[in-house]
Amino acid sequence: MKNFTKLFLFCLSLGITSCEYLDDYIGNPHDPDNGQDNAINFTYKNTIQIGGEGSAEISAYDPRTKKLFTVNAERNVVSVYDITNLDSPLQLSPIDVSGFGAPNSVAVKDGKLAVALEAPVKQDPGFIKVFDTETQDALYSFTVGALPDMVTFSPNGKYIVSANEGEPDDDYSLENDPDGTISIIDVNTLGVTTLDFIPFESERTDLLDQGFRVFGPGRSLATDVEPEYVAVSKDSKTAWVTLQENNGVAVVDLEAKRIEAIVPLGFKDYSVPGNEIDPSNEDGRKELRSVPVYGMYQPDAIAYYQVDGMDYVVTANEGDARDYDGFSEEERMADLVLDETAFPDAEVLQLDENLGRLQSTTTIGDIDGDGDFDELYNYGARSFSIWSGAGQLVYDSGNDIAMQTLNLTPDVFNDDDSRSDDKGAEPETVEILKIGGKYILFVGLERNDQIMVYDITNPSAPRFLDILSHAGDEAPEGVLAIPAEYSPSGKDVLVISNEDSGTVSFYEN
Repeated sequence: MKNFTKLFLFCLSLGITSCEYLDDYIGNPHDPDNGQDNAINFTYKNTIQIGGEGSAEISAYDPRTKKLFTVNAERNVVSVYDITNLDSPLQLSPIDVSGFGAPNSVAVKDGKLAVALEAPVKQDPGFIKVFDTETQDALYSFTVGALPDMVTFSPNGKYIVSANEGEPDDDYSLENDPDGTISIIDVNTLGVTTLDFIPFESERTDLLDQGFRVFGPGRSLATDVEPEYVAVSKDSKTAWVTLQENNGVAVVDLEAKRIEAIVPLGFKDYSVPGNEIDPSNEDGRKELRSVPVYGMYQPDAIAYYQVDGMDYVVTANEGDARDYDGFSEEERMADLVLDETAFPDAEVLQLDENLGRLQSTTTIGDIDGDGDFDELYNYGARSFSIWSGAGQLVYDSGNDIAMQTLNLTPDVFNDDDSRSDDKGAEPETVEILKIGGKYILFVGLERNDQIMVYDITNPSAPRFLDILSHAGDEAPEGVLAIPAEYSPSGKDVLVISNEDSGTVSFYEN
C-alpha cells in the first residue's frame, strides 16, 4: 500500500490524475517486482449494453466470424454481436431458442456454437443445440441430463461436454429431483453418453469422511450431486467437473466415457493465520479476524492449465447453499445451539458483531449427534485454489482476495461489507490466458463487481497483479479471454459478461 501511495503522488507531480496511466511511467503499481509485468496491463476498452438483469451471463467468441455470442436469459435468446471493431460492436440478429427452453451457457469451436438449454420444466431432460456460427442456422440437437448449466468443447473439438445440475423443484420432493449427470457428445458420430453417479453410492461413507457432502433428505448420492462447471485437459482426454453444493470435483475419462473418481475437497480453517475473514456485516468495521469456523470450498467455475507437463485446475470457491421451501440448510450462527465444551465462550461468539450473523449449514458440525454443534461451517472459501490433476491442493489464496480489495478498494470490500456475513466477495468465475511465457489468471468477484488478476505461472506461488472494474458493471458471471492471435484487434482481449447489469465489457492488453 505504501508503494501504491508513492506512485500515486508521483503521478500527481506529473499532472496525471488517473491511476490507469501509472504503468506508462513506472510499471504495474500492484506488482512487487515493480515493472516486470509491463506486458500484462489490461485496460478498459468498451461496453455493450445488451439488456436488463439476466441478459448477459456467459459469452463465447468465434475467431472465424469475429462474432460474440452471449446468453440472454432475459429474452431466451443468444445475443450476437460482430466485434470486428471493439470501439463500435455491431448488433446482429439474435438466435431465438425460446421454443426449446432457457439458455444457460454457450461455447464455440471450429465454426460451431453449442448452447445449453434447460427444459421448460427444468427437471425434464435438457438439450444442447448446435448452430453454425456464420449462418446461425441450427445444425444438431442433443438430449442431455436435466438442467445443463454449463457446456464446453474439448480443445480438439471432438467432444461437447455438459454439466447437468439436476436440481429439484422448490418443494424438494424426492419424486421430482432428477439425478445430477454429465453428458459427453461425440461431434463426429453425434452420439450422446450421459453419465450418472450411481456407481459411487458404495463409496459414500468414505467420501463423506473426506469432506464430500451428500445431505439432501432421503437422497442417494446420484440424486444429491449437482454438476456445475467443466474444464477439459489440453489433450482432450480428461474433464474435471465441479460438484459445488457437494464440495467436490468429478474426474471424467472422456475417451472411455466414464467418471473415474470423485475428489472431496475438504474444509478450510479460518482460525489459521492467513485465512482470516470478516465474519459480520453488523460490527461497524471492515477488518479480517481469525475465527473458529471452517469454510467449505464449494467451487463454481473451474479452469485448466498445464505447467512443465503437469495438469492443474483452478477453482473459484464461491460457495452455495440449498435453500428451498421444502428443505433449507441455512441458519445464522446466532441461532445454533453450540456445544459448551467446544465453545465455552458461545454467548460472546454468537453476538451479531462476532459470529452471530455468519451463515452456517446445519447439515454438518454435530460430530457426536447430540443435537448441538461441535464445529461451525460457512459456505465457500472466499478464495481461489489450484489443485493438481489428481485433486491434491497445491495452493489456496487464503485471505488474499479480501486483503487486496480491502487495501486497494475499501469502498467495495465484500460489497461494502454487506456480504461479510455470507460468502464475502464471492469468487464466481475463473479464466486463464497464456501471455508470453506466463499464465495469467482472472477471477471474477460476483459481489464486488471486480476482476482480480494473478500470475499463476508458478502454481505453488501465484502473485497478485491488479484489480479490474468498470462503473456500471454488476455481477461478473462469465470471464472470457481471447488470445491476441485470435482477437479482432490483434491484442489480448478480456470479455466480461455481467449478469445483473446486463453489460458486456472489453479490456485490452
